[in-house]
Amino acid sequence: MVEKIAAGTRERLLVAAERLLLVEPYDEVSVRGICTAAGANPAAVHYHFGSKEALVGALLEDRLGPVWFDQLTELTAAPAPVADLVDAVLTPFTELAADPVGRLHLRLLARFVMRREAAVWQQHWFRMDSWAGLLPGVGESEAGRRWMLAFELIITQFGSTRDREPSVRAVATLRDFVVAGLTAPTGESQ
Repeated sequence: MVEKIAAGTRERLLVAAERLLLVEPYDEVSVRGICTAAGANPAAVHYHFGSKEALVGALLEDRLGPVWFDQLTELTAAPAPVADLVDAVLTPFTELAADPVGRLHLRLLARFVMRREAAVWQQHWFRMDSWAGLLPGVGESEAGRRWMLAFELIITQFGSTRDREPSVRAVATLRDFVVAGLTAPTGESQ
């Protein structure tokens, strides 16, 4: 019973934070405001998440994780072409950019990535170590750097504050650029 109540409070906090962040800038949304909107104890965010940043990280994983999980897990069960992996990442980004709540999630993700927020990602596809072995012929360290640059570029393009989705041509160019960067020949030093 206590677990059910805790899970309910956790979800109410996530929903309240999401609603507040849709109408207010990130820096203006307070922990106290989230707790009030969720009808929770003022210490509930700290109890369930530890901080506002951890709550937003959990929100992103909760809302965005399912968007990629099945397709990426299926694609990586056997070696997959890099272009297919990039498509599996970009397609949901394009769909999210077409929806106001999706754009909120993309803006929050961009904030976390670009500001190097101290998020401790729990889900598999949010952690860079999950991507390091997916580039054939590229060492894990170099692969990690390449994926990090690719994700920074993708997230920057989709997570900007503009309220419109990128054009089909812009997404195609981004895709080609990311695939080329990920599959470029390796240099001598890794």
